[in-house]
Amino acid sequence: MAQKTLRLNALSVSIIPTVAAIIVLMTYLTAPVRLSAQPSNARSAVETICPREAVRPRADGFDGTGIILTAFDRRAMWVYDVDRGRRYPLPETAPCLGNCRLSPDFRSITYYNSLTQAFNVMHLDGSRRRFLVERAIDIEWWGLDRFFVWTPAHQAYAFTEGSETRQVFAVREIDSVQPNGEWGVRVTVNSAGDGFQRALVNLSNPNRLIALGVDQAYFNARAWSPDGRTLALVAPALEPDSGLQGAELYTLRPEDDPIAPTPLTDLRSMVGAVRINGLSVGDLRWSPDGRRIAFWVTPLTGADPETDIESASIMIVDVASGALRTYCAYRAPEVTPNPPHLVWSPDGAYLAFAANLDDEASGNLLLALDTESGVLYTLSEGVAVVFGQPHVLAWGLK
Repeated sequence: MAQKTLRLNALSVSIIPTVAAIIVLMTYLTAPVRLSAQPSNARSAVETICPREAVRPRADGFDGTGIILTAFDRRAMWVYDVDRGRRYPLPETAPCLGNCRLSPDFRSITYYNSLTQAFNVMHLDGSRRRFLVERAIDIEWWGLDRFFVWTPAHQAYAFTEGSETRQVFAVREIDSVQPNGEWGVRVTVNSAGDGFQRALVNLSNPNRLIALGVDQAYFNARAWSPDGRTLALVAPALEPDSGLQGAELYTLRPEDDPIAPTPLTDLRSMVGAVRINGLSVGDLRWSPDGRRIAFWVTPLTGADPETDIESASIMIVDVASGALRTYCAYRAPEVTPNPPHLVWSPDGAYLAFAANLDDEASGNLLLALDTESGVLYTLSEGVAVVFGQPHVLAWGLK
Protein backbone atom coordinates (compact mmCIF):
# COMPACT_ATOMS: atom_id res chain seq x y z
CA MET A 1 0.00 0.00 0.00
CA ALA A 2 2.85 2.41 0.82
CA GLN A 3 4.22 2.27 -2.71
CA LYS A 4 0.76 3.00 -4.07
CA THR A 5 0.01 5.92 -1.76
CA LEU A 6 3.27 7.68 -0.96
CA ARG A 7 3.70 8.99 -4.47
CA LEU A 8 1.14 11.71 -4.01
CA ASN A 9 2.78 14.04 -6.43
CA ALA A 10 1.48 16.38 -9.14
CA LEU A 11 1.04 16.86 -12.78
CA SER A 12 1.20 19.08 -15.77
CA VAL A 13 -0.07 17.77 -19.05
CA SER A 14 1.37 18.27 -22.51
CA ILE A 15 -0.53 17.00 -25.54
CA ILE A 16 2.01 14.82 -27.30
CA PRO A 17 1.13 12.78 -30.37
CA THR A 18 4.09 10.44 -30.72
CA VAL A 19 6.93 8.89 -28.76
CA ALA A 20 9.40 10.87 -30.85
CA ALA A 21 7.69 14.09 -29.86
CA ILE A 22 7.88 13.06 -26.22
CA ILE A 23 11.65 12.75 -26.41
CA VAL A 24 11.99 16.16 -28.08
CA LEU A 25 9.70 17.92 -25.62
CA MET A 26 10.72 16.32 -22.31
CA THR A 27 12.56 19.49 -21.24
CA TYR A 28 9.26 21.38 -21.30
CA LEU A 29 7.25 18.89 -19.28
CA THR A 30 8.21 20.27 -15.87
CA ALA A 31 6.36 23.56 -16.39
CA PRO A 32 2.63 23.94 -15.77
CA VAL A 33 0.54 23.96 -18.92
CA ARG A 34 -0.80 27.31 -20.11
CA LEU A 35 -4.05 26.73 -21.96
CA SER A 36 -4.23 29.32 -24.67
CA ALA A 37 -7.99 29.04 -25.15
CA GLN A 38 -11.09 27.75 -23.45
CA PRO A 39 -11.82 24.08 -24.29
CA SER A 40 -14.20 23.94 -27.25
CA ASN A 41 -16.67 21.74 -25.38
CA ALA A 42 -16.95 23.93 -22.25
CA ARG A 43 -19.71 26.44 -21.53
CA SER A 44 -18.83 30.07 -20.91
CA ALA A 45 -20.08 29.96 -17.32
CA VAL A 46 -20.69 27.60 -14.43
CA GLU A 47 -24.36 26.90 -13.66
CA THR A 48 -25.01 27.38 -9.94
CA ILE A 49 -27.81 25.22 -8.47
CA CYS A 50 -29.11 27.02 -5.39
CA PRO A 51 -32.63 26.01 -4.22
CA ARG A 52 -34.57 28.29 -1.89
CA GLU A 53 -34.66 25.63 0.86
CA ALA A 54 -31.28 24.04 0.38
CA VAL A 55 -31.18 21.60 3.34
CA ARG A 56 -34.15 19.37 4.11
CA PRO A 57 -34.92 16.24 6.17
CA ARG A 58 -35.26 12.98 4.22
CA ALA A 59 -39.05 13.00 4.84
CA ASP A 60 -39.36 16.11 2.69
CA GLY A 61 -39.12 14.63 -0.82
CA PHE A 62 -36.16 12.21 -0.70
CA ASP A 63 -36.78 9.15 -2.91
CA GLY A 64 -33.43 7.36 -2.89
CA THR A 65 -33.27 3.58 -2.50
CA GLY A 66 -30.72 0.86 -1.76
CA ILE A 67 -27.99 0.54 0.87
CA ILE A 68 -25.34 3.02 1.97
CA LEU A 69 -22.28 1.66 3.77
CA THR A 70 -20.61 3.99 6.26
CA ALA A 71 -19.40 3.87 9.88
CA PHE A 72 -21.36 5.03 12.89
CA ASP A 73 -18.56 3.86 15.18
CA ARG A 74 -14.90 2.84 14.79
CA ARG A 75 -15.49 -0.90 15.17
CA ALA A 76 -17.37 -1.97 12.04
CA MET A 77 -18.90 -1.08 8.72
CA TRP A 78 -22.55 -0.13 9.06
CA VAL A 79 -25.52 -0.62 6.77
CA TYR A 80 -27.85 2.32 6.30
CA ASP A 81 -31.03 0.95 4.71
CA VAL A 82 -32.00 3.87 2.49
CA ASP A 83 -35.59 2.71 1.93
CA ARG A 84 -36.39 2.25 5.62
CA GLY A 85 -34.06 4.81 7.16
CA ARG A 86 -32.64 2.14 9.50
CA ARG A 87 -29.06 1.21 10.29
CA TYR A 88 -27.08 -1.68 11.80
CA PRO A 89 -23.42 -2.79 12.09
CA LEU A 90 -21.91 -5.66 10.09
CA PRO A 91 -20.06 -8.19 12.29
CA GLU A 92 -16.52 -9.27 11.38
CA THR A 93 -15.92 -6.10 9.38
CA ALA A 94 -13.94 -2.95 10.02
CA PRO A 95 -14.22 0.57 8.59
CA CYS A 96 -12.15 0.89 5.45
CA LEU A 97 -11.00 3.66 3.16
CA GLY A 98 -9.99 2.87 -0.42
CA ASN A 99 -9.73 -0.90 -0.33
CA CYS A 100 -13.44 -1.69 0.00
CA ARG A 101 -14.78 -1.66 -3.53
CA LEU A 102 -18.29 -1.81 -4.93
CA SER A 103 -19.07 -4.39 -7.62
CA PRO A 104 -20.11 -3.32 -11.14
CA ASP A 105 -23.71 -4.39 -10.46
CA PHE A 106 -23.78 -2.35 -7.19
CA ARG A 107 -24.79 -5.40 -5.11
CA SER A 108 -21.53 -6.63 -3.52
CA ILE A 109 -18.44 -5.17 -1.91
CA THR A 110 -14.92 -6.45 -1.22
CA TYR A 111 -13.61 -6.12 2.32
CA TYR A 112 -10.64 -7.18 4.44
CA ASN A 113 -11.29 -9.71 7.19
CA SER A 114 -8.77 -9.04 9.94
CA LEU A 115 -9.49 -12.39 11.61
CA THR A 116 -8.49 -14.44 8.57
CA GLN A 117 -6.19 -11.75 7.08
CA ALA A 118 -7.81 -12.23 3.69
CA PHE A 119 -10.02 -10.31 1.30
CA ASN A 120 -13.61 -11.49 1.15
CA VAL A 121 -16.69 -10.35 -0.72
CA MET A 122 -20.27 -9.97 0.52
CA HIS A 123 -23.61 -8.47 -0.41
CA LEU A 124 -24.07 -4.98 0.96
CA ASP A 125 -26.40 -6.22 3.70
CA GLY A 126 -23.66 -8.55 4.98
CA SER A 127 -25.05 -11.75 3.47
CA ARG A 128 -23.43 -14.29 1.11
CA ARG A 129 -19.88 -13.79 2.34
CA ARG A 130 -17.12 -15.71 0.62
CA PHE A 131 -13.33 -15.83 0.49
CA LEU A 132 -11.46 -14.24 -2.42
CA VAL A 133 -7.70 -14.03 -1.87
CA GLU A 134 -4.93 -13.91 0.74
CA ARG A 135 -1.71 -11.85 0.82
CA ALA A 136 -3.15 -8.76 -0.85
CA ILE A 137 -3.31 -5.06 0.02
CA ASP A 138 -6.02 -4.13 -2.48
CA ILE A 139 -8.38 -5.83 -4.88
CA GLU A 140 -10.33 -4.23 -7.74
CA TRP A 141 -13.31 -5.47 -9.74
CA TRP A 142 -12.65 -6.21 -13.41
CA GLY A 143 -16.09 -7.75 -13.92
CA LEU A 144 -18.64 -9.57 -11.79
CA ASP A 145 -16.28 -12.53 -11.18
CA ARG A 146 -12.88 -11.22 -12.27
CA PHE A 147 -10.52 -9.30 -9.99
CA PHE A 148 -7.26 -7.37 -10.12
CA VAL A 149 -5.03 -7.86 -7.08
CA TRP A 150 -2.17 -5.76 -5.65
CA THR A 151 0.21 -7.63 -3.33
CA PRO A 152 2.28 -6.26 -0.42
CA ALA A 153 5.39 -6.63 -2.61
CA HIS A 154 3.81 -4.32 -5.20
CA GLN A 155 3.16 -7.09 -7.67
CA ALA A 156 -0.14 -7.50 -9.46
CA TYR A 157 -2.25 -10.14 -11.13
CA ALA A 158 -5.79 -10.72 -12.37
CA PHE A 159 -7.82 -13.84 -11.75
CA THR A 160 -11.32 -15.19 -12.25
CA GLU A 161 -13.12 -16.33 -9.12
CA GLY A 162 -12.96 -20.09 -8.79
CA SER A 163 -9.95 -20.42 -11.10
CA GLU A 164 -6.32 -21.09 -10.13
CA THR A 165 -5.04 -19.30 -13.26
CA ARG A 166 -3.46 -15.89 -12.70
CA GLN A 167 -2.58 -13.27 -15.30
CA VAL A 168 0.54 -11.53 -13.99
CA PHE A 169 1.25 -7.89 -14.86
CA ALA A 170 4.58 -6.05 -14.87
CA VAL A 171 3.75 -3.11 -12.60
CA ARG A 172 7.14 -1.76 -11.51
CA GLU A 173 6.59 1.96 -10.75
CA ILE A 174 2.94 1.60 -11.85
CA ASP A 175 0.31 2.76 -9.37
CA SER A 176 -2.93 2.30 -11.32
CA VAL A 177 -3.94 0.00 -14.16
CA GLN A 178 -6.68 0.42 -16.76
CA PRO A 179 -9.57 -1.93 -15.87
CA ASN A 180 -9.58 -4.87 -18.27
CA GLY A 181 -6.91 -3.06 -20.28
CA GLU A 182 -3.19 -2.88 -20.91
CA TRP A 183 -2.32 0.67 -19.86
CA GLY A 184 -1.03 1.89 -16.53
CA VAL A 185 -0.04 5.18 -14.90
CA ARG A 186 3.67 5.13 -14.06
CA VAL A 187 5.24 7.49 -11.54
CA THR A 188 9.03 7.84 -11.47
CA VAL A 189 11.60 10.09 -9.79
CA ASN A 190 12.78 12.82 -12.15
CA SER A 191 16.38 13.11 -13.30
CA ALA A 192 17.22 15.72 -10.65
CA GLY A 193 15.92 13.48 -7.88
CA ASP A 194 13.76 16.22 -6.37
CA GLY A 195 10.33 15.37 -7.79
CA PHE A 196 8.26 12.94 -9.78
CA GLN A 197 7.15 12.50 -13.36
CA ARG A 198 4.05 10.72 -14.62
CA ALA A 199 3.42 8.80 -17.83
CA LEU A 200 0.78 6.55 -19.32
CA VAL A 201 2.54 3.30 -20.24
CA ASN A 202 1.48 0.25 -22.23
CA LEU A 203 2.15 -2.71 -19.93
CA SER A 204 2.68 -5.09 -22.85
CA ASN A 205 5.10 -2.72 -24.58
CA PRO A 206 6.74 -0.24 -22.15
CA ASN A 207 8.22 1.68 -25.10
CA ARG A 208 4.70 2.88 -25.86
CA LEU A 209 4.13 5.74 -23.45
CA ILE A 210 2.59 9.18 -23.19
CA ALA A 211 4.47 11.59 -20.91
CA LEU A 212 2.15 13.44 -18.55
CA GLY A 213 4.71 15.73 -16.97
CA VAL A 214 5.42 16.70 -13.38
CA ASP A 215 3.40 15.06 -10.63
CA GLN A 216 2.63 17.28 -7.64
CA ALA A 217 0.54 16.86 -4.50
CA TYR A 218 -2.98 18.38 -4.69
CA PHE A 219 -2.78 18.53 -8.49
CA ASN A 220 -2.72 14.85 -9.41
CA ALA A 221 -6.17 13.31 -8.87
CA ARG A 222 -7.24 10.72 -11.42
CA ALA A 223 -9.77 7.94 -12.01
CA TRP A 224 -10.66 5.48 -14.78
CA SER A 225 -14.22 5.57 -16.11
CA PRO A 226 -16.54 2.66 -15.20
CA ASP A 227 -15.97 1.03 -18.60
CA GLY A 228 -12.19 1.52 -18.33
CA ARG A 229 -11.94 3.38 -21.64
CA THR A 230 -11.24 6.90 -20.32
CA LEU A 231 -8.83 8.26 -17.73
CA ALA A 232 -9.83 11.50 -16.02
CA LEU A 233 -6.90 13.40 -14.51
CA VAL A 234 -6.13 16.72 -12.88
CA ALA A 235 -3.36 19.00 -14.15
CA PRO A 236 -2.04 22.37 -12.94
CA ALA A 237 -2.59 25.53 -14.95
CA LEU A 238 -1.71 29.18 -14.37
CA GLU A 239 -4.51 31.66 -13.66
CA PRO A 240 -3.65 34.49 -16.11
CA ASP A 241 -4.43 37.49 -13.90
CA SER A 242 -3.04 36.45 -10.52
CA GLY A 243 -0.39 34.04 -11.76
CA LEU A 244 -1.53 31.46 -9.19
CA GLN A 245 -1.19 27.82 -10.08
CA GLY A 246 -4.67 26.32 -10.25
CA ALA A 247 -6.06 23.00 -11.47
CA GLU A 248 -7.94 21.81 -14.55
CA LEU A 249 -9.54 18.50 -15.42
CA TYR A 250 -8.53 16.50 -18.50
CA THR A 251 -9.59 13.23 -20.09
CA LEU A 252 -7.46 10.75 -22.00
CA ARG A 253 -8.52 7.68 -24.02
CA PRO A 254 -5.77 5.12 -24.75
CA GLU A 255 -7.66 3.86 -27.80
CA ASP A 256 -7.40 7.27 -29.51
CA ASP A 257 -4.81 7.86 -32.21
CA PRO A 258 -2.89 9.90 -31.31
CA ILE A 259 -3.30 9.46 -27.56
CA ALA A 260 -3.43 12.92 -26.01
CA PRO A 261 -5.00 14.54 -22.92
CA THR A 262 -8.06 16.63 -23.82
CA PRO A 263 -9.00 19.63 -21.63
CA LEU A 264 -12.43 19.16 -20.05
CA THR A 265 -12.64 22.30 -17.89
CA ASP A 266 -11.53 25.91 -18.04
CA LEU A 267 -11.99 26.78 -14.38
CA ARG A 268 -9.25 29.39 -14.30
CA SER A 269 -11.20 31.71 -16.61
CA MET A 270 -14.60 30.86 -15.10
CA VAL A 271 -13.91 30.98 -11.36
CA GLY A 272 -10.18 31.68 -11.00
CA ALA A 273 -7.38 29.56 -9.57
CA VAL A 274 -8.74 26.49 -7.75
CA ARG A 275 -7.69 23.20 -6.24
CA ILE A 276 -9.55 20.05 -7.32
CA ASN A 277 -10.10 17.59 -4.44
CA GLY A 278 -7.22 16.96 -2.03
CA LEU A 279 -4.25 14.74 -1.29
CA SER A 280 -6.03 11.47 -2.13
CA VAL A 281 -5.16 10.59 -5.73
CA GLY A 282 -8.20 8.43 -6.54
CA ASP A 283 -11.09 10.61 -5.42
CA LEU A 284 -12.50 11.87 -8.73
CA ARG A 285 -15.98 10.32 -8.84
CA TRP A 286 -17.38 9.06 -12.16
CA SER A 287 -21.15 8.65 -12.27
CA PRO A 288 -22.33 5.04 -12.69
CA ASP A 289 -23.17 5.62 -16.38
CA GLY A 290 -19.79 7.24 -17.05
CA ARG A 291 -21.33 10.48 -18.29
CA ARG A 292 -20.41 12.84 -15.44
CA ILE A 293 -17.58 13.41 -12.97
CA ALA A 294 -18.11 14.86 -9.49
CA PHE A 295 -15.37 16.62 -7.53
CA TRP A 296 -14.71 19.34 -4.95
CA VAL A 297 -13.50 22.74 -6.10
CA THR A 298 -11.55 24.84 -3.59
CA PRO A 299 -10.67 28.46 -4.49
CA LEU A 300 -7.02 29.33 -3.92
CA THR A 301 -6.00 32.58 -2.25
CA GLY A 302 -2.25 32.08 -2.45
CA ALA A 303 0.55 29.83 -3.59
CA ASP A 304 0.18 27.10 -0.92
CA PRO A 305 -2.64 24.68 -1.90
CA GLU A 306 -2.74 23.26 1.64
CA THR A 307 -3.39 26.48 3.52
CA ASP A 308 -4.15 29.32 1.09
CA ILE A 309 -7.70 28.19 0.43
CA GLU A 310 -11.37 28.98 0.89
CA SER A 311 -14.26 26.58 1.53
CA ALA A 312 -14.92 23.97 -1.16
CA SER A 313 -18.04 23.34 -3.25
CA ILE A 314 -19.20 20.26 -5.13
CA MET A 315 -18.98 20.54 -8.90
CA ILE A 316 -20.15 18.12 -11.61
CA VAL A 317 -18.96 18.19 -15.23
CA ASP A 318 -20.71 16.55 -18.15
CA VAL A 319 -17.97 14.65 -19.98
CA ALA A 320 -19.57 14.93 -23.43
CA SER A 321 -20.52 18.63 -23.38
CA GLY A 322 -18.21 20.10 -20.74
CA ALA A 323 -21.22 21.67 -19.00
CA LEU A 324 -20.45 22.50 -15.37
CA ARG A 325 -22.72 22.65 -12.35
CA THR A 326 -21.90 23.74 -8.83
CA TYR A 327 -24.09 23.58 -5.73
CA CYS A 328 -24.58 26.05 -2.90
CA ALA A 329 -26.30 23.80 -0.31
CA TYR A 330 -23.02 23.07 1.45
CA ARG A 331 -19.48 24.41 1.39
CA ALA A 332 -16.83 22.27 3.07
CA PRO A 333 -14.59 24.33 5.39
CA GLU A 334 -12.15 21.49 6.16
CA VAL A 335 -10.63 20.17 2.93
CA THR A 336 -6.96 19.56 3.83
CA PRO A 337 -5.75 16.94 3.40
CA ASN A 338 -9.03 15.84 1.79
CA PRO A 339 -12.61 17.09 1.43
CA PRO A 340 -15.49 14.67 2.17
CA HIS A 341 -15.52 11.49 0.08
CA LEU A 342 -18.33 11.55 -2.50
CA VAL A 343 -20.35 8.46 -3.43
CA TRP A 344 -22.89 8.28 -6.29
CA SER A 345 -26.24 6.55 -5.88
CA PRO A 346 -26.64 3.61 -8.32
CA ASP A 347 -29.09 5.59 -10.46
CA GLY A 348 -26.84 8.68 -10.57
CA ALA A 349 -29.50 10.89 -8.99
CA TYR A 350 -27.71 11.62 -5.70
CA LEU A 351 -24.26 12.14 -4.21
CA ALA A 352 -23.80 10.94 -0.63
CA PHE A 353 -21.17 12.20 1.81
CA ALA A 354 -20.77 12.92 5.52
CA ALA A 355 -20.22 16.31 7.12
CA ASN A 356 -21.13 18.50 10.06
CA LEU A 357 -23.52 21.28 9.02
CA ASP A 358 -22.88 24.48 10.93
CA ASP A 359 -21.38 22.69 13.97
CA GLU A 360 -24.53 20.68 14.64
CA ALA A 361 -24.63 19.15 18.12
CA SER A 362 -25.61 15.85 16.50
CA GLY A 363 -22.17 15.69 14.89
CA ASN A 364 -21.48 14.45 11.39
CA LEU A 365 -24.55 13.82 9.28
CA LEU A 366 -25.09 11.32 6.48
CA LEU A 367 -26.14 13.56 3.58
CA ALA A 368 -27.48 13.06 0.05
CA LEU A 369 -27.29 15.81 -2.57
CA ASP A 370 -29.97 15.74 -5.28
CA THR A 371 -27.83 16.48 -8.35
CA GLU A 372 -30.80 17.85 -10.30
CA SER A 373 -32.53 20.12 -7.76
CA GLY A 374 -29.49 20.89 -5.59
CA VAL A 375 -31.39 20.01 -2.39
CA LEU A 376 -29.24 18.46 0.35
CA TYR A 377 -31.14 15.82 2.37
CA THR A 378 -30.13 14.84 5.91
CA LEU A 379 -30.47 11.06 6.21
CA SER A 380 -28.94 10.14 9.57
CA GLU A 381 -26.66 11.50 12.27
CA GLY A 382 -23.61 10.42 14.21
CA VAL A 383 -21.28 9.30 11.39
CA ALA A 384 -17.99 8.40 13.07
CA VAL A 385 -14.65 10.03 12.31
CA VAL A 386 -12.46 7.22 10.93
CA PHE A 387 -9.06 7.74 9.30
CA GLY A 388 -9.23 11.43 10.16
CA GLN A 389 -12.67 12.25 8.78
CA PRO A 390 -16.23 10.90 8.52
CA HIS A 391 -16.37 8.59 5.54
CA VAL A 392 -19.11 7.14 3.34
CA LEU A 393 -17.92 3.91 1.74
CA ALA A 394 -20.44 2.97 -0.94
CA TRP A 395 -24.03 3.24 -2.16
CA GLY A 396 -25.43 0.13 -3.77
CA LEU A 397 -28.47 -2.07 -4.25
CA LYS A 398 -30.09 -4.70 -2.08
